Amino acid sequence: MKAIQAEKQLLESVKPFKLVKYLAISTLVVILVCAVILSGFISQKAKELLLKKSEQYALLVAENLNHQVFYLFTLPTLITEGQIRLSDASQHERLDMVVKNTIHGLSVRNVNIYDKKEILVYSTGKGKIGSKGHLQGAFQSALKEVPVSVLSKGKTGFLGFQRKGGKEVLTTYMPMWVEKPLSWEKGRVLGVYEITQDITRDYKTIRRFQWIVALSFLLFVGILFSTILFIARRAERIITARSIEKHKLEGKLHQSERLASLGEMIAGVSHEIRNPLGIIRSTAELLDSRVESERLRKFSSIIVEESTRLNDILTEFLDFAGPQTPRPVPCRIEDILDRNLFVLEAECNRLGISILKHYQTGDYSLEADQEMLYRAFVNIFANALQAMPDGGFLSVHTAISNGRNGASIVEIQVQDSGCGISEEALKKIFNPFFTTRENGTGLGLAIVRTIVDNHSGEIEVASEAGQGAVVIIRLPLTQPEFEIERET
Repeated sequence: MKAIQAEKQLLESVKPFKLVKYLAISTLVVILVCAVILSGFISQKAKELLLKKSEQYALLVAENLNHQVFYLFTLPTLITEGQIRLSDASQHERLDMVVKNTIHGLSVRNVNIYDKKEILVYSTGKGKIGSKGHLQGAFQSALKEVPVSVLSKGKTGFLGFQRKGGKEVLTTYMPMWVEKPLSWEKGRVLGVYEITQDITRDYKTIRRFQWIVALSFLLFVGILFSTILFIARRAERIITARSIEKHKLEGKLHQSERLASLGEMIAGVSHEIRNPLGIIRSTAELLDSRVESERLRKFSSIIVEESTRLNDILTEFLDFAGPQTPRPVPCRIEDILDRNLFVLEAECNRLGISILKHYQTGDYSLEADQEMLYRAFVNIFANALQAMPDGGFLSVHTAISNGRNGASIVEIQVQDSGCGISEEALKKIFNPFFTTRENGTGLGLAIVRTIVDNHSGEIEVASEAGQGAVVIIRLPLTQPEFEIERET
């Protein structure tokens, strides 16, 4: 009876651990499968980057080739002989010399030239001169000045692993045009270049990297599995011995950790991008108002539109996700405000918004992080402008006063004549992701409050629906942490 009871106790003690072992094995299998999938994903992305690089390389080759052919062959031939006849051996030889000298040393396998009727008029390979090509849509796109690249792949195996014997050839079709001296504009299209690149070697490098990643993960999983298996067997022996001796291992694991923040993912990126982006946008708007060319005006409009979209994304999301640790230096709040208002000048003029500045601070020095305060006022001014789509006024007032503890503070008031904020919404405006706009993210004022709090300051918003709004920020002239460091 004692032996039976001991055996039952042994089985009862071993079964839970076997379950853990099986779960560990299942987890390792999942890790291995994910590793193989990840290596395939990385390889695919690398191939896409390689393809894009090769396409750009082919376009540069084609532009250089077009320039050389036009000035070294087409133009001289027309001047001296009056017309181009590639059936003439001397002309064909000159063209061949120009093309081969241009692509010499470059990663170009073959160059074909077709006329506008899709007739092959020149080839560095074994193409039959005078034959009609069968390029279909690629040829027509190239005639319309839209370059097209076609990749011919070898045989692809499981998860992007390439089989042996395959070759990757990238063929790019680009228009052949008349060069205009001293001008970036292109003349009329004369034909189509067909440029072929053999990128098999680059693909082999990517495949080798893919195998290295997969095998490295396999080795890692194998070592991890062996370690876990060794530990599992040793633990089984310990549990068996304790079960036989009627000593059960009792333990309780308590996990009390909780995730408390969104983490540092992309902090520090926004202030590096937003400042030049604002300059790009304002410069593009200024350019749009001065240029007369419709073509250039179209490009400047695209720049304005895209820079506005990027600025919204950066302001609303990247700032909120980044760490908010100020690095205070002596500065003046008016300099920061003027910097913001200068960037917004073009937008205010477009919306018909008048800017009123009332600086009454006198001589003082503020210890603050200039970039963080700049980002905070970007959000405040952006909200003010969005509240005045039909124009109005934007008033900025600064003054020095005494705070609650008697220390001097600088007070900034930003007032707009917009649509105002309802009483219900006013209670929630600092909550992350709360917004009254359809396309808003609700992070702007949450970011502002975080920045102000990190400067030991205060912020409040006063408003009534239809009566505009005023944002009041109070900042101490000296930051406590900065003052301690300075004294030491």
